[in-house]
Amino acid sequence: MASEPSITPARRKGLNAQMIQVWMTWGARFLPFADVASAELPLSRLLRLSLIQVSVGMCLVLLVGTLNRVMIVELGVPATLVGVMLALPLLAAPFRALIGHKSDTHKSALGWRRVPYIYLGTMVQFGGLAIMPFAILVLAGAQEAYDERVWLGQPAAALAFLLVGAGIHTTQTVGLALATDLTKPEQQPNVVGLMYVMLLLGSITAAFFFGWALEDFTQGRLIQVIQGMAVITILLNFTALWKQEARIPHYKRTEPATPDPTFKESWALFASKDKAVLRLIAVGLGTLAFSMSDIVLEPYGGEVLKLGVGTTTMLSAIMAFGSLLGFAYASYILSLGADPH
Repeated sequence: MASEPSITPARRKGLNAQMIQVWMTWGARFLPFADVASAELPLSRLLRLSLIQVSVGMCLVLLVGTLNRVMIVELGVPATLVGVMLALPLLAAPFRALIGHKSDTHKSALGWRRVPYIYLGTMVQFGGLAIMPFAILVLAGAQEAYDERVWLGQPAAALAFLLVGAGIHTTQTVGLALATDLTKPEQQPNVVGLMYVMLLLGSITAAFFFGWALEDFTQGRLIQVIQGMAVITILLNFTALWKQEARIPHYKRTEPATPDPTFKESWALFASKDKAVLRLIAVGLGTLAFSMSDIVLEPYGGEVLKLGVGTTTMLSAIMAFGSLLGFAYASYILSLGADPH
């Protein structure tokens, strides 16, 4: 029987080019908010920058979806203590406005405003993920044996979750600021929407991956998954930042042309806009409601319904997919001129 002809390198290169072209065409057509791409800022560059949001989505699924259930059901950590640990990353959330303001006014000899903060946030997040699995296992062992290790496990686990939260909020805030820097003012709402869509896609991908990796749960596999997430965070964020922010010469950065506004002045300008504070309160209440349900969803599925780790992690994917449908619908009605509020 004659063998089938092999694919030559030239033909393989042509197929790759066709696949990229199909992805770029269909992505711009069906990916919500992808119409923000332009000749100056192509969709490929925007999607690469959005890898920061992908890493954030993956990490959030790991914390709230996977570790939430594993710590309570498989490792026997009290749900109250787990709730406190998962709330620690939110302690950094109120400082996002300050972090964004600092990146707006940062003066660097290297000529960058956003890049140093994203690098710093990435390394802080990496450090938290690196120590997290061992801190969780020490905490679980101390809780089970009720021995003196509880005094080591609790602070170590708290530090790990706090570092991850600080890193997530820093990279996400400054990453979104960098994305808006690269786009025209009228396109900035769409580019923020696109970034959030990519976060949801990262959440869906992570849910499938974590569900598959932890289907047969062992403590060794848990260590591999969490520390693997640390490495993926470094790779995605550094790839996203490559040649994204233009360097501004030091002398132009530091010359006293127009003084930068203070954080208090920037906040007062924002709060003076129509119903800005009221919208913040509405978003806060919505976040509170979703967080309260999300924090008990996976443990309930594991402890009461006896679902496996892979099955309960899929709940995060289903929720993210529903959010993605909502974003697609929002993109459609906004394009028709609907009131964004």
